[in-house]
Amino acid sequence: MKILGISAYYHDSAASISIHGKIIAAAQEERYTRIKNDPSFPSHAIWYCLEKADVTLEELDAIAFYDKPFLKFERLIENYYANAPKGFLSFITAVPVWLRKKLFLKDIIRRELKDINNGKKTTVKLLFPEHHLSHAASAFFPSPFESAAIVTLDGMGEWCTAGIYSGKGNQIEVFKELHYPHSIGLLYSSFTYFLGFKVNSGEYKLMGLAPYGNSKDIPPYINIIKNELVEVYEDGSIWLAPEYFSYTTTLKMIPIPKWESLFNIKKRNPEENIEQQHCNIALAIQKVTEEIILKIAAHAKAITKSEYLCLAGGVALNCVANGKLMQSDLFKEIYIQPAAGDAGGAIGAALAAHYIYFNKKRNNEVEDIMPNAYLGDDFDNESIKNYLHKKNAKYHLYNEETLVEKTVELLLEKNIIGWFQGRMEFGPRALGMRSILADARTPEMQKKINLNIKYRESFRPFAPIVLEEDAFKLFDLSQTSPYMGIVTALKEKYLNPIPKTFEKYTLAEKQAHQQSDFPAITHVDGSARIQTVSKNPDTRIRKLLEQFKAASGTGILVNTSFNVRGEPIVRTPKDAYTCFMATEMDALVIGNFILLKEEQPEQNRIHRKTFNPD
Repeated sequence: MKILGISAYYHDSAASISIHGKIIAAAQEERYTRIKNDPSFPSHAIWYCLEKADVTLEELDAIAFYDKPFLKFERLIENYYANAPKGFLSFITAVPVWLRKKLFLKDIIRRELKDINNGKKTTVKLLFPEHHLSHAASAFFPSPFESAAIVTLDGMGEWCTAGIYSGKGNQIEVFKELHYPHSIGLLYSSFTYFLGFKVNSGEYKLMGLAPYGNSKDIPPYINIIKNELVEVYEDGSIWLAPEYFSYTTTLKMIPIPKWESLFNIKKRNPEENIEQQHCNIALAIQKVTEEIILKIAAHAKAITKSEYLCLAGGVALNCVANGKLMQSDLFKEIYIQPAAGDAGGAIGAALAAHYIYFNKKRNNEVEDIMPNAYLGDDFDNESIKNYLHKKNAKYHLYNEETLVEKTVELLLEKNIIGWFQGRMEFGPRALGMRSILADARTPEMQKKINLNIKYRESFRPFAPIVLEEDAFKLFDLSQTSPYMGIVTALKEKYLNPIPKTFEKYTLAEKQAHQQSDFPAITHVDGSARIQTVSKNPDTRIRKLLEQFKAASGTGILVNTSFNVRGEPIVRTPKDAYTCFMATEMDALVIGNFILLKEEQPEQNRIHRKTFNPD
């Protein structure tokens, strides 16, 4: 059974292909077009998936799209009807797009696929699972659990914005759903917008800003949120006060003057200074979100009676809330889909078609059916060398053992390294294949990478990549975290004392305080977003961590995605070399080659100003 999964036309378009229920390949369209969060039809990603699986379009048993366009259109029309005459501008903007592009999606998909099918219109069966079923399938079927509770949380699908499901064998049963316009994701995104970040991509910035808030100053903000904006029920369902949210009737998330009056602060514009009030509001909505998620999870446990939980949907990328969920001990183990947002819907659609529509038996003895999320392009040493020759780049070629040894030496000398190995990761996070690496023990490393490499806000934290066996010694972990989906604290013995006047510090002073023995990966609250690396499979990043531990005593490094602000993660050797030459990275380790910045031709350098939003 060969099934192509597609997500498109909202944000983070992607494609995946499953064969006999195992994901063979998956990729996001943005990696090919170099347009961040590209929503367009994922033609390039589809080409890649078919080629990797060695399958033609006509050999597919089905193509599964990640949601139901007719249901979405129904919600759109009913929403405008319920709010008329409000929303006329939004109506005349949205409806023509639907009539022209989205309502007749089956025909549009077939037309888009013609180029991939040698100019012939494909006759392959098209399937349209519901949006949240695609999310649920993306989390449950790749999980190691025979049965589990499933919680999906995002902005919106067709009608559903959050759901509780039960997965067993090859079936998923709906227990409860929360419907539009009441949405945890849209609540969080409204604050993302109010605090000056971009909706659908800046939510992780809001999450990263929250720990700079002062806990003693946030009760008034929490009271405003829970008394004026949202009513939170014991089962985790919510009701949003319509007068404070305008996404149902306008092209903006919120009525700005009402929010400014409510919080007694002006809406922050992008690139404006971040003040303590912004941090406090970020912390307040983060705390409310955590409360909602914990209540939903507890209710899911109560009604499904399951010991295990699977999470998907864009809100499942809130790894701080995931950490609180882990610490609650509600479940024995939690599985979080690494591409939890809309891109992961491509995987979920394919798996829902295979297991539910075609009723194929699930084999839980099979190893991870989306292997470590390493599902993207890879490039052999020959293709890398050919590109480097075109650029007249200076390089050193090593065997694997020497390459790892030399990389460890560079890291110990406090160099920042671009690391390009094997198959590209699927999802928003680098997992040791398209990464920027550095020594986590170096105090200045966090600020240096933010400002001189990533060209982004200096408050943004970095994640550690750590040997699985060491992670439990260093962090308050009760399970592995292979996909960087959980935030938790370092153990107390590695943390430094917090000054009594710490909450009076400015944002810059808080950043300057050395929180732990591993300051480059420790956030202002002593936490870190962890990626654990197991012995299976025995990857090159695993070998690097082992060698670094042998040399330094600790198997832990800074790991951030190989890109700069506003750009997708690198995919090709060209992307990697361009990013390397446009930043202050010291070395590039690509395949079996090591390139040192100081040795590169001057004409290959790309000069850009250091980013300093502070």
